[in-house]
Amino acid sequence: MKDGIRQEIVALAVPVVFSSLLQRLTTVVDIFLVGGLGAAAIATVGIGQLMMFVAMTVVWALSAGTTVVIAQLWGAQRQDHAGAVAFRSVCIGALLGAALGVFGVSGSHAGAVFLGAHPEVLALIAPYLRVIFSFFACSLLVNLLSAIMYGTGDTRPPLRAAVLMNVVHLAVAYPLIFGVWGAPRYGVLGAAIATAVSETVGAVYLLVVGFRRRYLRTGRPHPELMREVARVGLPVLGERLLQQTGQLMYLKVVMLYGTAAYAAHQVGMAIEALAFLPGLGIGMAATTAVGQRVGAQRILEATIAHREANRLALMIMVGMGIVFFCIPGPLLRLFTQDSEVIALGAPLLKIVAVLQIPLAITLVLSGSLRGAGDTPVLFWSTVVGSWGIRVPLAWLFAVALNLDLIAVWSLLLADWVARMSVLAYRYRTDKWHERCVIPAPSSEHGVVLAAVKPG
Repeated sequence: MKDGIRQEIVALAVPVVFSSLLQRLTTVVDIFLVGGLGAAAIATVGIGQLMMFVAMTVVWALSAGTTVVIAQLWGAQRQDHAGAVAFRSVCIGALLGAALGVFGVSGSHAGAVFLGAHPEVLALIAPYLRVIFSFFACSLLVNLLSAIMYGTGDTRPPLRAAVLMNVVHLAVAYPLIFGVWGAPRYGVLGAAIATAVSETVGAVYLLVVGFRRRYLRTGRPHPELMREVARVGLPVLGERLLQQTGQLMYLKVVMLYGTAAYAAHQVGMAIEALAFLPGLGIGMAATTAVGQRVGAQRILEATIAHREANRLALMIMVGMGIVFFCIPGPLLRLFTQDSEVIALGAPLLKIVAVLQIPLAITLVLSGSLRGAGDTPVLFWSTVVGSWGIRVPLAWLFAVALNLDLIAVWSLLLADWVARMSVLAYRYRTDKWHERCVIPAPSSEHGVVLAAVKPG
């Protein structure tokens, strides 16, 4: 049984890992391409992507709730109900995307000012974010439709969409950033246009696949199912809001050290994504594998699936951490030739190299607990790690104690060790599977959900 589950985890995780890498690769490519334009251009892309992540908070909550409910319904062999839930979630997501796009266009400049962006960054960021947020609904749908397909266990369409998006993105970004092949030279704005076009292409592709394979089915889902989407998703919403606002406050501290420091942080995080995103993808595979087994009431198999996912994540992320620690300089020079950025970024990469162990364990624990529907603990782990340790100590180190940037960056490690500890404690109590969504037959509606036990 263990060998079969291990093979399933790998089969689920590999497409998710590569699709996560490719989705992140568009940002990495943008930082790589605009790196020759200077630190201000790098900071513009970094701030722009951060603000998009903040706006995506609501989407991640909807995606998490939808993935868990769909995974457990598929495990219980109730695909019709899963398709109805997916369709309703897409409708809700489209409306949210339009509203958040309007908000993003109108509030982007104020957000950049709040972060402490320097004048040379502010001059670039307004047109960049105007384009990004005008097409935000497409970015949202790519995320949500991918999550729906992960819940069904079909992880290949999001991978194909990510490949398509990267090809389109590079084909549009390169000429528009540098003004080659007869295209106008737009600089940083060209990267925004490329993102908008590629996200639109990806959303259309996934919608077509979703309807063709009947992962999306028109109809009215049972209200209790949508309430379960909200029950699972709302703690994720709180956790993501805390995570992203904590990240904003933390990066505001980094900005105190200057544009070069912020650029080094963005380049370092772009490199670290080479390990983080595989871990995130394996965590999503754990969500699917654990969720489907919880829906089928096979708790022992769910436990084995978690262990196999954890083993795979550690192998990949620790291996990448060794690379980060041994050759930080050459990795940084792939993105920028700015000597100050490289000098600042080298110690950051050594810190994130050590970070890979608690990060790998945390990502898989998060995925497994999410698959069981036990999302409140994710919220509390972020309270402890981000707002209990990283944010307040960063301000203390920088403002009150006047410590150097390495001390502030070391708080990344303390944050994730704390989160890992909270999630590991919860998992070892064996109470996580008591919060699961369990479909059961009903003569009136065709499906009801068993009462959710308190955790």
